[in-house]
Amino acid sequence: MNISPSPLSLHNPPIGLQKHSRGPESNQSQGTLSTGENDIVELQNRDREVRNHEQAHIAASGGLSRGGASFSYQRGSDGKLYAVGGEVSIDTSPVPSNPQATIQKAQQIRAAALAPADPSAQDRAVATSANSMEATARQELQQKAKENGTPSERPSEALSSRIDLFV
Repeated sequence: MNISPSPLSLHNPPIGLQKHSRGPESNQSQGTLSTGENDIVELQNRDREVRNHEQAHIAASGGLSRGGASFSYQRGSDGKLYAVGGEVSIDTSPVPSNPQATIQKAQQIRAAALAPADPSAQDRAVATSANSMEATARQELQQKAKENGTPSERPSEALSSRIDLFV
């Protein structure tokens, strides 16, 4: 049976230019810029924010990302395209017949989803799905332990290594 990965997207939704002040300092600097220049500064800031957000997902994905980031763009008054939204697809399928590996993968998915400083609603939804995937795998691990007649470990001990120090 061939199980294909089920990609979910970690998403930074596109937004348009925001017309608001960010404090007294920005009012002074924006007062010297034309409306078109203000728009370009806003687009440049959003582009940087979006790219950093998506890069944080990729860096934390541990190889689960598929195909890098994709962006939605807006053309500025200077004719350049600026990223105003983006997403990264990641493999969220459980590891077949291996609940311990699935638990580790779910933890990696959650870390990737919550990696940006300001996770989007979609990012938080992916993290919630990863929590469910981990809980299901932990139940499966406990069930296997029960069927094998081995004492079930506490879920946190099942994945951690132990070091005993004797003095």
